[in-house]
Amino acid sequence: MANIDIKDLLDSGVHFGHLTRKWNPNMAPYVYTERNGVHIIDLYKTAAKIEEAAKALNKIASSGRKILFVATKKQAKDIVAEKAASVNMPYITERWPGGMLTNFITIRKAVKKMALIDRMKQDGSFDALSKREKLQINRQREKLEKNLGSISDMTRLPAAVFVIDVKKEHIAIAEAQKLNIPIFAMVDTNSDPRPVDYVIPANDDASKSVEKVLSFVIDGIAEGLSERKAGKEKAKAEKEAKVEAPKKEEATKEETK
Repeated sequence: MANIDIKDLLDSGVHFGHLTRKWNPNMAPYVYTERNGVHIIDLYKTAAKIEEAAKALNKIASSGRKILFVATKKQAKDIVAEKAASVNMPYITERWPGGMLTNFITIRKAVKKMALIDRMKQDGSFDALSKREKLQINRQREKLEKNLGSISDMTRLPAAVFVIDVKKEHIAIAEAQKLNIPIFAMVDTNSDPRPVDYVIPANDDASKSVEKVLSFVIDGIAEGLSERKAGKEKAKAEKEAKVEAPKKEEATKEETK
């Protein structure tokens, strides 16, 4: 995994926390100092925590399991959607669907409904509907796509969730906790880090900060996926070699007769 440059984090404003009067005392271990009424995050601790999180996510990705990214705040949603999609991971960037994790079966039904509408359009049965029915179905499809399109390939619960802003995404945090799903999160100085398994102390309001932290995290996941692919290719090559070995041996015997 790439070395984390403290200057890179500094230039991206990762160190800026919230106003001191808005802080959560549980973030004290990650606060370096206070400047002009604003808490400054200890970037050496941030770098160590990014590395720890990236290694853990690397292992999850290399095992073939999914990591669900959650960020519905304006500054982060587009960045998260782009980064998560780059490593084929599911993400929620619109409103969090209540029961997304704790009532996953119902969510899957909604995703299947979306697939059914797509099949209707392909097999021609959609064309047989009235104009009003088509309009209603198209609206339903658009709504489902907006809220659930990015998780359409997620056939089972994720192995972990990665959250930007634990205060805003408190419902997602609560659901993950209930199901003992490991929680990775960027946690600002105004938030409680205690529910989070892998805390990354960082400015979660600035898009530059979010992008910088995510770039390291996504690199770790990408490496894990590459390792998985390489492992599969190696196993396939070994299997083919085992199949070919007896044939070669038989051919050699025939030649020596």
